[in-house]
Amino acid sequence: MAEVLRFAYDKEGDILDVALGPPRRAISREIEDDVFVRLDPKSKKVIGFSILNFTKWFKDLDDTRPIPVTAQFSLARSPHA
Repeated sequence: MAEVLRFAYDKEGDILDVALGPPRRAISREIEDDVFVRLDPKSKKVIGFSILNFTKWFKDLDDTRPIPVTAQFSLARSPHA
């Protein structure tokens, strides 16, 4: 079964959080200033990442910042469709 990619933004904390699937136990690792990945403790696969000080890094829509995480996407039928 495909997992859902979930996005959440905490405006007060200025943190963007992206998670693959439901919340679960993980190991966090800082891979760059203000960028943390969450790894499954058993498989060591990436299950999410967070960007602290999000508006500092993306204050203009033209700004880009590479995040060293790769992913594969496919279109899944929505359970609400």
